[in-house]
Order: sequence, then C-alpha cells, then structure tokens
Amino acid sequence: MKISTKGRYALRLMIDLAMHENEGYISIKSISQRQGISEKYLEQIIKMLSKNSLVESTRGAQGGYKLTKKPSEYTVGEILRVTEGSLAPVSCLEEENHCEHCDECVTFEIWQNVLDAINEVVDGITLEYLVQKQKTKSTCCNKG
Repeated sequence: MKISTKGRYALRLMIDLAMHENEGYISIKSISQRQGISEKYLEQIIKMLSKNSLVESTRGAQGGYKLTKKPSEYTVGEILRVTEGSLAPVSCLEEENHCEHCDECVTFEIWQNVLDAINEVVDGITLEYLVQKQKTKSTCCNKG
C-alpha cells in the first residue's frame, strides 16, 4: 500500500488549518503559500474534506476554510480514508471485493494482520498530536 500525494497533502492541509485555527477561516491561497502546494491541487483535496464534513467553508473577502471539530477529534486514519479510500493492502479485504477463496487462503490472515496494524497506527494518531509534533519541529529547526 502506498499513500498518494493526495493523502499526504490532505494531512499537511489539515495540520495547517489546525495550527491556524484561532485565525478564523483560512484561504487556500495562504495554505498553498505556506505548504508549497498548488492552489488547484489543494482545491481538489479540500472539496473531498468538505464533502465529508471534515472542514467547513465560507465565501467572501474573509472566506476560506476551517476545521469542523477540535484537532483532538480527528485521526490520521479518518483523513486518509477520505482521500485514499480503503487502506487495505490487498483488494480481497475490501467488502465489495471479498474473495471466494478467503476461507482456504493461507495468506488471507497475513493481509488481515497488515490491515489491522495499519488501522491501529493511523487511528491512534490525532491531528492534535501532529500539530504538537510540528510545533516542536518548527521550534527545533528555527534555532540559530
């Protein structure tokens, strides 16, 4: 399984919104400038996040986007599933592709264990945790 730029950039976008949540609605343009990601690509990603109620928007001169919940209420898994879909390493673990050989397949248990491990990691990390890590890195890297 490989996370696409869409998933990676969605996490960066959400971290950016969380870090600037006290500023109200944040424009895509400002996120684009800070993150070095094209506005067009961020617009595609933000539409997915908005459609799934992870962010809300407002129009106008002071328009932009903000989180719908506290950063502590988001998980990495939730964000990645919106942008990436299933995190399953093989298609037979997805309900719509459930394989007729699963009961006899000796490798099925391996793939299930991999998926369980992935879910445990991504569902155990909150957006708030990533914001704190980012602040630490920013402080660390900005010393003289």
